[in-house]
Amino acid sequence: MQVEFTEFVLGRSHALLRFAYLLTADRHLAEDLTQEALVRAHRRWSGIVGAEGPEPYVRKAILRQYLSWRRRRSFTERPVADLPDALPGTIAEDAAGRVVEADAMWSLLSALPRSQRAVMVLRYYEDLPDAEIARLLNCSTSTVRVHAFHALNKLRAALAVRRVAPAPGGHT
Repeated sequence: MQVEFTEFVLGRSHALLRFAYLLTADRHLAEDLTQEALVRAHRRWSGIVGAEGPEPYVRKAILRQYLSWRRRRSFTERPVADLPDALPGTIAEDAAGRVVEADAMWSLLSALPRSQRAVMVLRYYEDLPDAEIARLLNCSTSTVRVHAFHALNKLRAALAVRRVAPAPGGHT
């Protein structure tokens, strides 16, 4: 039993940590969620290996920890490292543009309510169908679609505002 659990952790911990990071956008919190989920899995290892398997169980434990009220953060500001000076040439400028776009998308995702963000991560990063998302969130598939609909509308509206707003320090 211990050998199987160790092999599972060694083989799947990176994917589980990635999943937790996509939900939280915080490496330390993602590590905490993953560790807590693995501790829970270890306690019930013999029961979860034979059922649906350990990975769905651990992912669901991570998701539940993320969605729980106990984990709600009291602040919304997050420090961001300064972008490095761009190297001359279009490759560096393109890379810097991609970093800025990715940072903007993370900011928009982190502004979504927890349930909507969970649906977006499960649907677009984990590529799960609505029925599986509904099972993980313990809700109906129509609730999943409603969360996705509202999240996409918020993201589209925020992106439209960003496109219209002048760049900081730019001229109107």
